[in-house]
Amino acid sequence: MLRVVSLTLVTLIAAVAIASADQVSDDLAVCRDRQTDMQARAPACDNLLNADRVSGKDKAIALSVRGNTLINKRDYVRAIETLSMSVDLDPDYVIALNLRGLAYERSGKEDLAMADYNLALQKRPTYGVPYNNRGVIHARRGALQSALDDFNLSIKYTPKFLLAWTNRARVRTAMKDYNGAIADFAEAEKIDPAAPQIAGNRCVTFGMMGKYEQAFADCNGLIQKQPRNVFAINNRADVSMMKGDYDAALKDYNTAIEINPNNIRAHSGRGQIYERKKDLAQARADYRAAAYSLTKFDDPDVARARAIAQERLAALTPQAPAAMSGRRVALVIGNGAYKNVHALPNPPRDSKLIASVLKDVGFQTVISVSDLTRDKFFDALKAFAEEAEKADWAVVYYAGHGFEIGGVNYLVPVDAKLAADKDAESQAVALEQVIAAVGAARKMRLVVLDACRDNPFAPTMQHTLSLKLVDKGFSNIEPGAGFMVVYAAKHGETAMDGDGAANSPFATALAREIKEPKVEIRKLFDIVRDDVWAATKHEQQPFTYGSPPGREDFYFVAGK
Repeated sequence: MLRVVSLTLVTLIAAVAIASADQVSDDLAVCRDRQTDMQARAPACDNLLNADRVSGKDKAIALSVRGNTLINKRDYVRAIETLSMSVDLDPDYVIALNLRGLAYERSGKEDLAMADYNLALQKRPTYGVPYNNRGVIHARRGALQSALDDFNLSIKYTPKFLLAWTNRARVRTAMKDYNGAIADFAEAEKIDPAAPQIAGNRCVTFGMMGKYEQAFADCNGLIQKQPRNVFAINNRADVSMMKGDYDAALKDYNTAIEINPNNIRAHSGRGQIYERKKDLAQARADYRAAAYSLTKFDDPDVARARAIAQERLAALTPQAPAAMSGRRVALVIGNGAYKNVHALPNPPRDSKLIASVLKDVGFQTVISVSDLTRDKFFDALKAFAEEAEKADWAVVYYAGHGFEIGGVNYLVPVDAKLAADKDAESQAVALEQVIAAVGAARKMRLVVLDACRDNPFAPTMQHTLSLKLVDKGFSNIEPGAGFMVVYAAKHGETAMDGDGAANSPFATALAREIKEPKVEIRKLFDIVRDDVWAATKHEQQPFTYGSPPGREDFYFVAGK
């Protein structure tokens, strides 16, 4: 009997081994096959990597597929790490080089992206995709002839690559070669007549040609199929503005902003309309939102819209009289009375403490508000932005719930429900809006976030987006020159509330150090960091991003 059992067990083990080998063979075949749909290919590659059953060039392929998946999820840090491992295993694997370039580009690291695209093309000069990607960077930088040259090569070597045709059409439109652009769109239609980027971009080309009926036919058809396509809505608004129909354009820009409150093109376009209507305060508010929005990289159309906003904002920003020199203003917000998740007792107390200290050290205007709904939040930011225009210093302090979704940092109004991750755009307030509110100050622009707390909506929040969702704290950001953004805790960590009726460790340290004379602001936040680190027994470490202008020192209390 024992002999029979032993033989049966051996047979079973052998069968399992054969099945396992067959599975590895099947996964390897699918993972290697570039013609296989990515939804099937990615799991096969992951199976091989997770079981550590692949090596050498096959492992490089599997890693490149995983890296591509991470790019689609906008997890660019892990994508770069994964694709770098692929390149290390096979330095001549140009697909991984190109993908890593794309991840660098979308992280805002254009020089590293260009280096990868150039290396891929050096190794395979007939590889069409990196030419297209390099052309996009040239277009973003305004080097239209270089962009055109690259799109020409992309089409030459990869004639069925639809993006190369539509990108060349966009560059030809910018160069006023409208007939060439229309011809390129026609070629793109031969590849995929239903591709949305054809009608979406051709709409603008027809508009610039003055063929408004054809332009609106393209945009209207696409918007009818995709009512929330902000790109198409902005394009239709742009065409309406070209035609001189400002009311129609304003309606579309408003719709785009309702869908995405941080949309640079919509704010820039709406600002131009308000400027024409002589509503300069609203125009400046829109230009600020476009000029200071935090993006890793700008599409060429977005880059142009941002440049217009920056230029017009500078032209419309009033210069304060000499008597206003040295004016400092602050907006202090404490959100604690949340209606749909657990309340936070500390933020209102912390905000009152900070507001009191700022008044004590001589800030001429301190707006202190608590428990803001989303509408009230935006009202407060708009009112404060008008104060910031007349000031040298503009400071915002926020305490309350905050978190990151898909690379965007959000502050949470007290009426937010956030049943799904996609609701953040319409129910929360993006950090960009706060950055924009301080943007018009002439010297010091400071945002302090005592808000790196756990996402209270995470347990019930429906995940509908293919994005990285952070349940703890805020993500890293890189504010522009002349800005400081201070977190109460490092990105991805959680800031602590105080015990009982005590203020939070961060608010306590900040209030104490602000009152110290002759402590330069960079050093002050270093001291706050050390104080909080010690007070929390190394559980919370504040972090500062960006810096004020380098040629001047800044003090809350200058001393004698």
